[in-house]
Order: sequence, then C-alpha cells, then structure tokens
Amino acid sequence: MERLVLRRKEFMLLQAFIYEHIGISLGDHKIYLVQARLAKRVKHLGLESFGAYYDFLVADKQGGELEYLSSLISTNVTSFFREEKQWEFLKAHLPSLLAKRGGKLRIWSAACSSGEEPYSLAMFFKEHAPRDKTYDIKILATDVSAKVLKMAMKGFYLPKVCSTVPSNYLHTYFSCVEHEGQRGYAVNENLKKMVLFREFNLVTGNYALFEQTSFDIIFCRNVMIYFDKPTQNSLVEKFYALLNKEGYLFIGSSEALTDMKKGFQSRSASIYQKV
Repeated sequence: MERLVLRRKEFMLLQAFIYEHIGISLGDHKIYLVQARLAKRVKHLGLESFGAYYDFLVADKQGGELEYLSSLISTNVTSFFREEKQWEFLKAHLPSLLAKRGGKLRIWSAACSSGEEPYSLAMFFKEHAPRDKTYDIKILATDVSAKVLKMAMKGFYLPKVCSTVPSNYLHTYFSCVEHEGQRGYAVNENLKKMVLFREFNLVTGNYALFEQTSFDIIFCRNVMIYFDKPTQNSLVEKFYALLNKEGYLFIGSSEALTDMKKGFQSRSASIYQKV
C-alpha cells in the first residue's frame, strides 16, 4: 500500500471530531502529526484513506475506535516523581493538611497516563505521613485512554522507567519480576490498594459521577496545554467545584491559570489553592 497522505479536508473533519469527542484542540499546523500518528492504524484497518477512517469513526457506535484514537492522539509522557519542587511543597504542607482534614485525604490524579503519577503519590504519602497515627488516604487515577490504564493497573515498569524512583522506595514498594520476557519492577499490592483507576474524559466526561465526592488535592499536569481557552476555563471551574476549601490544584510547570484563577490563589509556581 502506498504512503497515506492526510488531505486538508480530511484533517478538518478529524480535527472537528477529535475536539468534539476528546476535547483536544489541534491547530492547523498539527496536520503532519495527525498523519504520522494515524497512518499505521488506518492501514491496519485495511482502509484506503483518512477520509475512510473518519467514516469508520462516525459509524462506530460502540466507541471502541474512539478509545483507540484517544490513545493515539494524546501524548502519554510521564515519569515517577517529576516536578521536584511540587513534591517539596507538598511535603512541607502535608502535616497541616492532614490535621485540617482529620487524617482523611482524597486525591485525584487526572490524566494519570501509565500510572507513574498516582503511584508516586501513594509512595509519597506512605513515606511522609506521620508514623504515629493511622490515616485514610485514597487516590483516584483517571485517564481518557483505556490502553494506558491497563498498563497502570498492571503496575509493571522497566528499569529505565524506574530510574527516578529512590532506591529505598524501589526496595520497599516494588518487586523485581519478569514479565513477558522482560525484567522489571512490579508495584506491590499494598501500594496498589491506595489507588483506584477509572477511565474518564476530562472534557466530555459526566461530572455527575462526582456528586458525592470532593478532593483535597487534584493533580492535572501538562494536560490543559492541549485544550483551547474555553475548554481550559470550563475545566478549571470544575476543579474548583470539586476541591474542598483550601484544597490544592497542581498543574504542569509549563502551564499557568493566569486569567482563569476562578477563586484560586497561587501558592507557588504551578500550585494553586482554593480560597
């Protein structure tokens, strides 16, 4: 089969479909990125053009292909304990936060990708919550991609992925195992118990699911950069509504709320508190 070329008209159809169903706003300059990421999938399905793939998407009423498209379009770049200054801030404010909440914390890792962020949070709380008391700490981890969520729930990581995990954490919270012919590290069950993984689209998802839920901390890092301003504003408003008073919102170091603070106060670079 000859090389597939994404024509401008086909791109505009996919661009609108992705915005409506996934929430990601793709600029016109992303045409070659979309072509590169989708070409293999189009060929695998035996389709002759990106236009035929668009028709396939629209006809798929079960949503399975939309799920696959989400995993291809979204960039699942993550690592254990990234954004070091955020962890330092959280460590400094954890005792007062635990005291205010009576030892009960609820955390949301939004766009958790393959699980490094929620497992980092679980290890952090295991290590830094004072040892003289028992705490009730739970982490909800969501992502739009079922593919990466399966990886996250499996909790198996190659050594290079674990290079940013302190060696004593590796010894305490992971087991060295072989999986599908590869040696790596598997997250221990006692850590997994702190995390609940669920598929959720931040833009089109049904927030009524959170009616009985509120959070003390929300991590949503390096996600809003993919959305346009109205979508960013809407998402920040939803986060504000879901946070308890004085709860924290952590975003990516390349992001800022600026004109979208909506009742948040900046506490440090990329860290905001509901007031």
